[in-house]
Amino acid sequence: MNTELSPSLVKVARMTSVRLKWNRFWTEIRRDSFCYLFLAPFLICFTVFIVVPVIMAATLGFTSYDGFGSLRFIGFDNYIALFTQDIIFLTKALPNTFLFALIVGPGGYILAFLFAWLIHQLPLRVRDYYTLAFYAPSMAGGVALSVVWIAAFSGDRVGYLNNFLLHMGWIDNAIVWLQKPEYLLKVMIVVSLWISFSVGFLAMLAGLQTVNRELYEAGRIDGISNRLQEVFYITLPSMKPQLLFSAVMTIVTTLKAGSISTQLTGLPITPQYAGHLVINHIDDYAFIRFELGYASAISVVLLLVSYFAMRFAYRLFGSKEEL
Repeated sequence: MNTELSPSLVKVARMTSVRLKWNRFWTEIRRDSFCYLFLAPFLICFTVFIVVPVIMAATLGFTSYDGFGSLRFIGFDNYIALFTQDIIFLTKALPNTFLFALIVGPGGYILAFLFAWLIHQLPLRVRDYYTLAFYAPSMAGGVALSVVWIAAFSGDRVGYLNNFLLHMGWIDNAIVWLQKPEYLLKVMIVVSLWISFSVGFLAMLAGLQTVNRELYEAGRIDGISNRLQEVFYITLPSMKPQLLFSAVMTIVTTLKAGSISTQLTGLPITPQYAGHLVINHIDDYAFIRFELGYASAISVVLLLVSYFAMRFAYRLFGSKEEL
């Protein structure tokens, strides 16, 4: 007996299923309308300030627009040009961003956990002072960059690093650290690691305080003999939510880093594009060349990279329900 449905019956069944799901959705909305009323301010702000700009950027990516004239739809031309003709993007911005992210992201993440764990071992009365000391660089931001690091990497003989190296006899002439292409990206990575103790660091410190102390006693009974085993078998599994939050914040902070090169060198475009990141490429096309459609296409690519990096973080630290 032929049990296959005809195409018309399949179409009717599919429409009925969609209608049932739509009716069930509206039934749940009406049932929980009081809850949605409380959520309305957040949902409105999220839609206006997040969803709408993202949709506008994605739409602009398919157009040629200079900010003054009319929009001209060009399809995927911006994306094709980005991956086939944009030499600066392919040879400078993309490799620099991946190298920067691969070192600063995991490096800053591991350092944040390490220092949070060390601070957690301190007596409670001094713990807050150390926390403030480590968190202060991320609060100072550009001020710290200009006061501390520009003076440290100054290209004259009185710059802290040059003065030290000259005094030790390791170099004969002062090095222009922030203008030489071979040093600039390395300096940016060092500075970024220094300011990486931000919200993720505080989340890890808070997560360490939520670990049940009885687990450590149970672990010692089961054979855990040192602090390193405690960290791997008890501490890390117990603070997965904080680790996930910190990982997401680290990914977002690392991929959107672009102002560091501008603050260190004082130039929108670094010498020979040595410190050119994807964010700098977006700023270049958006605010210097006024090619907003092309800049939007680059933004969409960066958004997709951020999304897949965060999905990877969810797979590492998220629960099965969050995958």
